[in-house]
Amino acid sequence: MTKVTAQWKDGYAFESVIDNHKIITDTTSETGGTDLGPSPKKLLLAGLIGCTGIDVVSILKKMQVEPESLAIEAEAESSNEHPKVYTSIKLTFKFTGDNLPIDKLEKAVSLSQEKYCGVAAMLKKTAPIEYKVVVQGKNA
Repeated sequence: MTKVTAQWKDGYAFESVIDNHKIITDTTSETGGTDLGPSPKKLLLAGLIGCTGIDVVSILKKMQVEPESLAIEAEAESSNEHPKVYTSIKLTFKFTGDNLPIDKLEKAVSLSQEKYCGVAAMLKKTAPIEYKVVVQGKNA
């Protein structure tokens, strides 16, 4: 069983405790908050990136592929009416390194998105997730 607790701090800010790690969520000053932390909805995107990133790095290690770096970007569209849910999500996986095998990078990302990432599986129930792989480096 997973358990997370949160304590109301002030205004719209909450401090959550997740496995002894603390994180504050809030809303922007434009919507009445004090911007002490990310919005809960944007935190979902960070969770998606973290989940798929861990998968991809783990899969690539097993394939003996070691990029110099990996940056993952998430962009999401929201519905206009309440509840304002994500209606589409686009992920871009940006790998840096020399002589990286694009086929293995794409396979690792595909396996994460289609089989392993639980966050992606949950979010896909309300928003399609598209993804692309970009490689920067010599002989990419």
